[in-house]
Amino acid sequence: MSTTVTASRVGFGRTLHAEWIKLRSLRSTWYTLACLFAVGLGITALSSNSAGQAWETATEADRLAWDPTGRSLTAYIVAQLIVGVLGILVVTSEYATGLMGTTLTAMPRRTRVLAAKVALATVIAVVAGEILMFGSFLIGQPLMARQGVPTAELGDPGVLSAVVAGGLYLGAIALLAIGLGVIMRATAGALATLVGIVFLVPAVAGIFPSWLEGLFNFWPTLGGSAALSTVPDPDFPHPWLNLGGMCVGVAAVLVAAFVAFRRRDI
Repeated sequence: MSTTVTASRVGFGRTLHAEWIKLRSLRSTWYTLACLFAVGLGITALSSNSAGQAWETATEADRLAWDPTGRSLTAYIVAQLIVGVLGILVVTSEYATGLMGTTLTAMPRRTRVLAAKVALATVIAVVAGEILMFGSFLIGQPLMARQGVPTAELGDPGVLSAVVAGGLYLGAIALLAIGLGVIMRATAGALATLVGIVFLVPAVAGIFPSWLEGLFNFWPTLGGSAALSTVPDPDFPHPWLNLGGMCVGVAAVLVAAFVAFRRRDI
């Protein structure tokens, strides 16, 4: 029995190593990560530099709800799309080149192949996401301090958890993107669906009647992103619970992806 378990572990380790070689050999991987940090930190700098003007024109109610942590983490809005592209390409790049057939011939155990891709993408997305969120916070706060507006420190209540939540949120988006990529097997289709989930549905929520608009409070990405703030949102009183609910939804998409991956010809 121990021999079987050891062989299984070695087998998955080799699969993981093979997937890592493929992933790091793709230029798109490094271009996407470079874009993630360049765009994300650039947005942080722009948002933080405009904090002084926003503070001067803010009403008393706006100042009471001022959230310097959340303002410095606004990079996540665009970062989630870039991380999503990375997650999609982990799968669809092989479908586009025909390499998926070769991969499955060399490793017939499809569940193991997809599990290796998911594991790699999770580690890369979470690590990159956390680096981006901590970098955004550490860059944004000094820029806001120079303008004389209230700032925050990592030791302040709720700040560290909000920054960490940002990286976890981006990791969940990457996993959602992988699931969509497996189900649709096309970069364009998976990306369009991801944009609809992350951007389009939250954007159009306000045009619906009030009784229907309340249903959007349960939309996963809206609730999940509330965890990146230190100021309580009355619509999402339990942001970490919302983030957990978002992860459950992502897990459901991944289960569907595993089922589809096992049953299809390629």
